[in-house]
Amino acid sequence: MLNKLINRRRFVEATGLITVTQLASAAPKTLPTTTSLANSLAAALQAKKALIVMVSLDGCPFCKISREHYLIPLREQQNIAIVQVNMRSREKIKDFKSADTTHDQLIRSWGIKVAPTVLFFGQNGIELADRLSGAYIPDFYGTYLDERIQRANSQIII
Repeated sequence: MLNKLINRRRFVEATGLITVTQLASAAPKTLPTTTSLANSLAAALQAKKALIVMVSLDGCPFCKISREHYLIPLREQQNIAIVQVNMRSREKIKDFKSADTTHDQLIRSWGIKVAPTVLFFGQNGIELADRLSGAYIPDFYGTYLDERIQRANSQIII
């Protein structure tokens, strides 16, 4: 009887670990948010790169595709400085001049109404390439993104 109890307990523990591991690996991938665009930009410029900012909307399937299939791999594989700001979020953030605002107020000040929108910033928070707004045809999205990143990075002078 004791052996059955021990085996049952081991089984429960093992399947519990498997479940926790599966849940952890199934967790949605996301980009980091920032509390200060000025600090994020300074770090990007120090690495001689533009700061890429993705404007996202909770539950947006196109945002998920842009983030998970394009931006996160770029960030992980090429060490590109990418952060996310969220439409309709009241989360506090400092803008490029270190002024206090919220994600939503910042996005409105940029005049953005479409998610996802990807922006490319250089010194003083100046946009260095055309915004990538909406979800383009998947065959071309990566190309459009790469072109804008190259254009923005080529203008970084330190």
